[in-house]
Amino acid sequence: MRSITNSPVVSIAYHSGYGHTAVLAEAVRAGADQAGAVVHLIRVDEITDEQWSVLDSSDAIIFGSPTYMGTASGAFHVFGEATTKRFQSGAWRDKIAAGFTNSGSKSGDKLHTLQFFSVLAAQLGMLWVSLGLPPGGHTSQASENDLNRLGFALGAGAQSPVDLGAEGVHKADIATAEHLGRRVAHIAATFAVGRAAAA
Repeated sequence: MRSITNSPVVSIAYHSGYGHTAVLAEAVRAGADQAGAVVHLIRVDEITDEQWSVLDSSDAIIFGSPTYMGTASGAFHVFGEATTKRFQSGAWRDKIAAGFTNSGSKSGDKLHTLQFFSVLAAQLGMLWVSLGLPPGGHTSQASENDLNRLGFALGAGAQSPVDLGAEGVHKADIATAEHLGRRVAHIAATFAVGRAAAA
């Protein structure tokens, strides 16, 4: 399960209440897969002991949750609290981490959810990876179809109308999530090669 050279193991630990965040998780998976990673999708509200072991052996863990009332969902907070054993043992120290979220409005206080993810990662000794894209949609010539159309830097932010199901996830947000998956996989692979060389 542990990666050796340029095939990092990337796990996406996410919760999706109404299907929108699951669409983004699948897009992150596709991006990481395109970059050559071995990818695991793990729903944190259904996590098993075997899946905890998958997380423990991953090179990178990407957190995902809808933003409800200005923070990650309750199910994701339960998962976050359950990482206490990893905090105490240092099991996730120096793993790569990143995050993505969705809400019904363009802001929706999504930044707070991404900050929660990054602080959780920091508590666990992980290394946070930003989105790595300039903001889209911020000039008069810009388009709603630009990557990072909502202008987040800490992670991938998406907006989906609350009166639409998973089909309402914006195509640009899906493409932005794919970018995040590719970026994390590339960085995890580079880090793994560097770790092997330094060993």
